[in-house]
Amino acid sequence: MKKIIFAVLLVFVMAVPAMAATTINIDNLLQADFKSFSEDFGMALSYQAVSPAAPLGDKLPGFDAGVEVSYVKLDKGASYFQLMDTGTGELPNALVLPRIHIQVGLPIIPIDLGVSYVSIPSSDMKLVGYELKYAVLEGGLVMPAVAIRGAYTKLSGVDVLDLSTKSLDISISKGILIFTPYAGVGEVWITSEPHSTVATSLKKEDITKTKAFVGTKMKIFPFINLVVEGAFSNIKEYTARLNVNF
Repeated sequence: MKKIIFAVLLVFVMAVPAMAATTINIDNLLQADFKSFSEDFGMALSYQAVSPAAPLGDKLPGFDAGVEVSYVKLDKGASYFQLMDTGTGELPNALVLPRIHIQVGLPIIPIDLGVSYVSIPSSDMKLVGYELKYAVLEGGLVMPAVAIRGAYTKLSGVDVLDLSTKSLDISISKGILIFTPYAGVGEVWITSEPHSTVATSLKKEDITKTKAFVGTKMKIFPFINLVVEGAFSNIKEYTARLNVNF
């Protein structure tokens, strides 16, 4: 168990420099390139729940806070990749996003509220996300939990790009001993608007993509959990989360 925790913390430490030099340059993109980039980047920055469907609260409020990292492998063969030379060498072939994630479960009613925050070191790039999750079925000894979640993310600190996402998904989970596996599927709506003074021909893109995800929550100590999740769409995104909850 100590090896698992050490491995997760090591990934978190390595995540910071992996993203630090990333900048965005859309000056050389054609509209088709910009759409392809917006699809990949938008899905990478869409909301990652990294939690089962069961609500946090019951008769009392519930609280969950953790640190996590998402890893997104980019397609170096994509049309936009070679055109987005930042002047400091090739773009990284992966995005690594360190994140703080907090969720609160309301008492009595099975609703969770969440917020996540990413600040990219050595850059002005920031990402804020919000979620509201309603447990249609709260789950129990036999029945699984089923929840519907709406979420929103907004990228800031990038002068040449205004990007945000909205999402709606349904998920199911069932606790088994120390494990709570879960899975879900939903739609993501990406709004990507260029603001480059050079790439004046580029137009705003409104994109809809489907995303599926699977994961599991594992209790490793009282009040401490490890959650891993894979999300699959036009890109693949893998997230690990270490959190406390009560």
